[in-house]
Amino acid sequence: MEAVLEVWQRGALPGIPALLQPVAHALLQAREEVAELEVHLNENLIWERPGGVASPGFHLQHLSGVLDRVFTYARNESLTEDQLIQLHDEDVSPNSLLTITGLVTRFNMQVDKALNQLKQTDEQTLTEFRAVGRKLLPSTVIGLLVHGAEHTMRHLGQLRVTIMILSNN
Repeated sequence: MEAVLEVWQRGALPGIPALLQPVAHALLQAREEVAELEVHLNENLIWERPGGVASPGFHLQHLSGVLDRVFTYARNESLTEDQLIQLHDEDVSPNSLLTITGLVTRFNMQVDKALNQLKQTDEQTLTEFRAVGRKLLPSTVIGLLVHGAEHTMRHLGQLRVTIMILSNN
């Protein structure tokens, strides 16, 4: 059986600017890995916090939320009221209204939106200044896009470990 290549090993993605290929590769890799993890998730365990770490439900919410917010800042836009509400709702507390399927679907939709934004991003704008949050912290378009990808992969790793721990209990 031949091993499946990671997304970055499969070549350039059509329509994505050359300098943003690594961002797109990371987001697509995350989508594939979340899909693989979904089969190991259990609705009864989605809000469990083994050893006090964040629950799988939190990570799934946060994956979508951060990607949405960071890419909004990259477009030089402020967060909407809905995004601020979502940020507030991204809590570590159990939320019976959220399901595994719903959270994974939301993440997949957010990855699609991010990929569309990458396709529309002019490489000439990558070093342009962007202010982040209420404190107007300094960043750039490329800084925000790369952060969105690396932050997604960081939480994916945490989600993977948490699911592994919960599956072995």
